[in-house]
Amino acid sequence: MKRPWVLVTVILAPSLINGCMVGPKYHRPVVQTPTVYRDLSENPQAQAQAASYADLRWWQVFQDQQLQELIRTALKQNYDLQLATERIIAARAQLAVTRSSLFPQIQGNGNFTGGKEGTFQTNYNFLTLTTDAAFQLDLFGRLRSATAASRAQLLATEDARHTVILTLVSDVASDYFTLLQLDLELQITRDTVKTQKDSVKLTSFRLDHGVATKLDVLQAQQVLDTANATIPDIERQIGQEEDAISTLLGNYPQGVPRGQPLEWQVLPPEVPPGVPSSLLERRPDIREAEQTLVAANAEVGVAKAEFFPQISLTGSGGGAFGRSSAFSSLMGSHIGIWSYGAQVSQPIFTGGALRGNLHLAESQHQQALIAYKEAIQHAFGDVSDALIGYQKSHDVRVRQEQTVGDLAESVRLSIMRYRGGTTTYLEVLDGQRSLFSAELTLAQARGTEFQNLVQLYRALGGGWQQ
Repeated sequence: MKRPWVLVTVILAPSLINGCMVGPKYHRPVVQTPTVYRDLSENPQAQAQAASYADLRWWQVFQDQQLQELIRTALKQNYDLQLATERIIAARAQLAVTRSSLFPQIQGNGNFTGGKEGTFQTNYNFLTLTTDAAFQLDLFGRLRSATAASRAQLLATEDARHTVILTLVSDVASDYFTLLQLDLELQITRDTVKTQKDSVKLTSFRLDHGVATKLDVLQAQQVLDTANATIPDIERQIGQEEDAISTLLGNYPQGVPRGQPLEWQVLPPEVPPGVPSSLLERRPDIREAEQTLVAANAEVGVAKAEFFPQISLTGSGGGAFGRSSAFSSLMGSHIGIWSYGAQVSQPIFTGGALRGNLHLAESQHQQALIAYKEAIQHAFGDVSDALIGYQKSHDVRVRQEQTVGDLAESVRLSIMRYRGGTTTYLEVLDGQRSLFSAELTLAQARGTEFQNLVQLYRALGGGWQQ
């Protein structure tokens, strides 16, 4: 090659030419957000704390060892999470494909021919080796904008995976506490059945000795039958809840091991929500919406750059080597070849396609902006709902504990009065019915309180940190 600088110039063109960007630069939209969460606590200053309950890792929040093991299994085996991971791999590959357009494309070619020709059957062999290079000058930022859009889409898929993790951790924990609640309801019902069996025996014994009536026995049997009828329905719910957890864990339906019972689970002394402004960075769904907005902003730049000329540089070089029996002077000879060129393409008339493409990109940008603002609004709504739910369910649970305590004492006194002959069995029956219902309500209140705690942790953006 007599002039190798031609290819060198083409290869180094990216560093020699710095074009302008015709697309809009991205700036995070200014969204007016509340300075404090909706105040429902007795201490309004608690909301001003910088630390948030969501800053804790999930294994610091959920201290039940068995629950931790279930969450770890779900993070390894859940199919939704595996799909989210594969989408990241695909987006990373797409970024590599898009980004490759920013660099020269170099290709090597080889061609060998040989044979005989002519009257004298002349032998010949020729070998041609060439290298072609092409580079598209990104004077108006079309390729750089496309790369920026692909990079933002990659970040969006990563944040989408974080959203899946947040949802997965929360769902496993919520379903686990629901399962413990059902276990407690089943235990209460079975204890009631045992107690009522003893009550039926006692009443039957008193009937045999002429102290009680047949009606007393039938009323005691009625409470026992009601409790017995409740057991199959609770067992059905337990089985279905175990199936739901198994699906989250990536398993086929099977039993789920338990750790500590619901009554032994520890609630945190406080759950500070933290500074509202930190919610924008902590919630992965908001971050995903912003990266989608970044990508849409870059696509506007791509659409605008389509109006401008596209310039490509090309160059090639190589050599031809040949041998012929007819011309001994050509044996071992070689000939250097090289060429270079430039191509300019400018849209003149496209029937409105370019302008329509620009309007489409601008509309998609506006849609992404609206979705970003909506994601922020929903996030604050989620936190407000979760704060209300957790605080009010705590109040319900405390009051229900008092109710159960009062009813238990009332039943104890009624039984003493019945045995002493100062009251009818109807009073005992009404008390036992009320106590059984109140104990089930208390179990549900405990489960609801833990589930609302999980939802608050999720709404604040906690649980996805690895």
